Amino acid sequence: MVKKVVIIGASGRDYHNFNVVFRNNPDYRVVAFLQTQIPGVSGRRYPSSLAGSLYPDGIPIISFESFEEIVKLYGVDEAVLSYSDLTYSELGYAISRIVASGLSFRILGPAETTLESSKPVIAVLGVKTGVGKSTVSREVALELKTRGVKVGVVRHPMPYGDLEKATVQVFHTLEDLDKQGCTIEEREEYEPYLKQGFYVYAGVDYGKLLQIIEQENDVILWDGGNNDWSFFRPDYSIVVVDAMRPGVEISAFPGEINLRTADAVVINKADQARREDIDLIKKNIRSRNPRADITVAASEVSLENPELVSGKRVLVIEDSPTVTHGGLPYAAGYVAAKKYGAEVVDPRPFATGFFKKIYEEYSHMGPILPSTGYTSDQLRELEEVIRRAPVEAIILGTPSDITRLIKIDKPVVRVTYRLKVIEGPSIKDYVDEFLEKSKKKLL
Repeated sequence: MVKKVVIIGASGRDYHNFNVVFRNNPDYRVVAFLQTQIPGVSGRRYPSSLAGSLYPDGIPIISFESFEEIVKLYGVDEAVLSYSDLTYSELGYAISRIVASGLSFRILGPAETTLESSKPVIAVLGVKTGVGKSTVSREVALELKTRGVKVGVVRHPMPYGDLEKATVQVFHTLEDLDKQGCTIEEREEYEPYLKQGFYVYAGVDYGKLLQIIEQENDVILWDGGNNDWSFFRPDYSIVVVDAMRPGVEISAFPGEINLRTADAVVINKADQARREDIDLIKKNIRSRNPRADITVAASEVSLENPELVSGKRVLVIEDSPTVTHGGLPYAAGYVAAKKYGAEVVDPRPFATGFFKKIYEEYSHMGPILPSTGYTSDQLRELEEVIRRAPVEAIILGTPSDITRLIKIDKPVVRVTYRLKVIEGPSIKDYVDEFLEKSKKKLL
């Protein structure tokens, strides 16, 4: 008997899990993808060209809010949870909602979902969104570059537009971002690497993508999204923990899975945390993974033109996932504003309809504006909020140059940040271990 399944996700892990487990499996019929976390991307279809011969009409993509209706309509047997960045409380809520509807609940683990590569793979993962993972992964990429190996950076998927066009995405230049119509959220992750001369890869079908990556590179750097594990089986993994959120490393799914399997752990943002919190995090790490090396580091924040914001009224725009489902009240932009003596203006009184809903849903946010722009309508509203705010300058905490997508009629000052190791092994030490561990693949 064919089992009817819904896959709950956020336009990333859910598609990957379908491709590697369900696509050509006659024992299952995936009746819908149920979307959560990402606003405005439901209502599409997973196209038949990606879904395979068992799905000539494709698969509907529907909001998770309609879960109970979909269960009744299709007679669903099983729900597969395929998204990340969940507290254990949120995970328990999802499980209870699913099982209360009479369904079986399933999580597909790494043994079923990771792809093997012929090239060495180093993964940089987080225990929660907003830990400063990309700061670490960029340092890893730069260190590998000094060794004379060609590094291909693979990002966790963010296909928020046309899924067929995004099946395989290869970015060699900044212009490729424009050609492929990338959102702010995609640009936030891709731009810094492209500016440093690295190729970036993403998409929907990571099996097809892997073939291209292996042809063009010596080493693969997996820069994970949220706190998900890698789609490619890593030869070495570095996991990043947030010194400002002690306890989150052992209370988030699947972040704790990353912690338990890590070769090395970087406690980031230590310059903004209390010593007792760092000590507690170390204790938590050792309780879950006593073999992992531990590094304590800071993300040094600076501004390109600090004189433009010192003593001025500013609007701070932060990386959206960090301050929405990542759970942080603010990020690098706000830290830089305080460091350089700017007066931060709360954007909430000037929010449009869409952003009013964002602030209601994520009430933990501080006086910052999330860079949410998954659709053209959201971009227009982002532009409108910026226009309304009575400020003298904009501090751009997101690494994306959003001026390529929207008009900003005020001076824009960008935040930069680099990793500084305070104690423990360096990134160079970890790269040495990785290359030694995977030297057979490099031959």
